[in-house]
Amino acid sequence: MTTTTPFEQHPLYPLINPRSIAFFGASNRFSAMGTNQLHSVQSLGFKGKIYPIHPSEQTVLGLPAFRSVTDLPEVPDLAVLVLPTAIVTQTLEACGKKGIRHAIVVSGGFNEVGGAGTALERELVAVAKRYDIRLVGPNCLGVVNPHHLFNVTFAAFEGRPGHIGLASQSGSLLTQMFHYLEQYRIGFSTGISVGNEAVVDIVECMEYLAACPHTKVIGLYIESIRRGRAFIETARRIVPHKPIVAYYAGGSEAGRRAAFSHTGAMAGPDQLYDGVLRQSGVIRAASLTELFDFCWVLGRCAVPQGRHIAVLTHSGGPGAAAADAASRNHLELTPFAPRTLAKLKSMVPQTGSVNNPVDLTFSRDPLDYFRRIPGVLLEAPEVDGLLVYCFVPPKNMQRMMENQGLSDDELAKLTDAIADDLAANAASMADAHHKPIIGFTYQSTEMPIIRKLLDHGIPVIPTPERAVRAMMALAQYGERVAKILSQQ
Repeated sequence: MTTTTPFEQHPLYPLINPRSIAFFGASNRFSAMGTNQLHSVQSLGFKGKIYPIHPSEQTVLGLPAFRSVTDLPEVPDLAVLVLPTAIVTQTLEACGKKGIRHAIVVSGGFNEVGGAGTALERELVAVAKRYDIRLVGPNCLGVVNPHHLFNVTFAAFEGRPGHIGLASQSGSLLTQMFHYLEQYRIGFSTGISVGNEAVVDIVECMEYLAACPHTKVIGLYIESIRRGRAFIETARRIVPHKPIVAYYAGGSEAGRRAAFSHTGAMAGPDQLYDGVLRQSGVIRAASLTELFDFCWVLGRCAVPQGRHIAVLTHSGGPGAAAADAASRNHLELTPFAPRTLAKLKSMVPQTGSVNNPVDLTFSRDPLDYFRRIPGVLLEAPEVDGLLVYCFVPPKNMQRMMENQGLSDDELAKLTDAIADDLAANAASMADAHHKPIIGFTYQSTEMPIIRKLLDHGIPVIPTPERAVRAMMALAQYGERVAKILSQQ
C-alpha cells in the first residue's frame, strides 16, 4: 500500500508536483507563449507525462497531440491553459468533466482589465468551484519547482534547486530571479506566480510552502492582501517554525495604481501594511533586493540571540561603513570583554585595532583572518553575530606561495584549495557556535574566497549596508518569534 506524507496530502501538492499535465495553447510556433512554456517544462527534464491539446496538430514539440481533453488516456494531475480569454472558461469546464482537479490559467484579460473581464473571471471561478478545481491564476506565469524538475513559466530555468519558497503577485519577477539567485549559489525551492488569485491566493501558497520540506524561508511579493485576518493568523502559525519575508509594492500612490493595473488588486496605505506585517511576525523588506537578501540569510544562518555584533575587516573604510550602517539599523557594536581582547592582541599587529570593528590592516599570518580570528569573536559571549569584509585577491594569495617553485596552474589549484579550506573552517565555526556569519564585499562572486564561502553556505552580500540590513533581519526575526511564542 502506498502511503503519503502530510506534505503530499496538501491540496496544492499535485499542482506543484504533477505527475502528468494536459497542456492547452502550445503549438510548433515559438512565437506563441504557450509553446515557450511547454518548452520550459521539457527543457528542465520533467519526468512525468505531458499531453498537448491541439485542434489540428498531430504532434507538438515532438509530443503526440490530442484534439480534446476527453481523448486523453488518463486523467492528468494538472491542466495548464495558455489560451485566448474567450475560450478559457469552457476549456476549464471540459477539464472539470474529465476529472482534472488542478489548473494553472496563464491567460489574461480577466479582472485586471475590469468590465467584461471581471464578469469572465466570476464565470471562471464558478466553474472551478463546481468541479472543486484548485486554480492558480488567471493572469499568471505559472509555477517553478526545481526539486521536481518542473518549470511551467515562459523562461528557461537557470539555476539550482534551493531553499527560497516564493509566492508572488508579479509573474515576471519570478523568472527574472532565476539567474540572479544562481550567482549567489542559492535558488528557489518553489516559485508560485499567483496572478489574480481568483481561487488560490497568497495565504494558501504560504500554507503549502510552510509544509514544503525544501523550503527554509518563505518570500512574498505583495501588491494587496485580500484575506487580512487569514493572512495574519496563518503567518503567526508559520513564523515560529519558518521565517517569512515580504516586500509590499502598493504603499505609494504610484504603487497602488500599478498594482491595480497589474492584477486588479486594491492596495492599501503603507502604514496599514506595515502594521499587518509586524503583527504577523513577517519581516518586511524595503526593496526587491532586500527581499532576496533577507531570504538568503534567514535560510542559511543561525538566528542571533541579540543585536550585539562584531565587525572584522582589514580595510578601515568598509569597516567604518559597516559600523555606521549598524548604528543606523539599531545593531550594537559591542565592546569586547578583557578575555576577548587578550586573545585578539596575539593575532592582530600593533598597526591594527582590536576595538570593534577589528581592523587588521596587515596581519602577521593572513590566514588567521578566516582561520582563527572569527572563532575568537564567535566564542565571545558578548557577540551575537559577525560581519566579515571579504577581499582576498587571488594574486595576493599566490604571492605567498611563488617561492615554492610551483607552476601557474599549480598555484591556481593551491589557491583554490586554500580558499576552500578557509571557507569550510568559517562555516564550521558558525555551526559550532550557532551564530551567524555574514560576509560583505565589493568584489565579484568569482573571487576564489568569495566563491568558496558561498559554496559552503556563508552569505557574502554586496556592500556593508546590505549586509548590515540582512543581519538586522535575522535579529528582528528572533525577536518576533519570541514575541509570538510569549503570546501563545
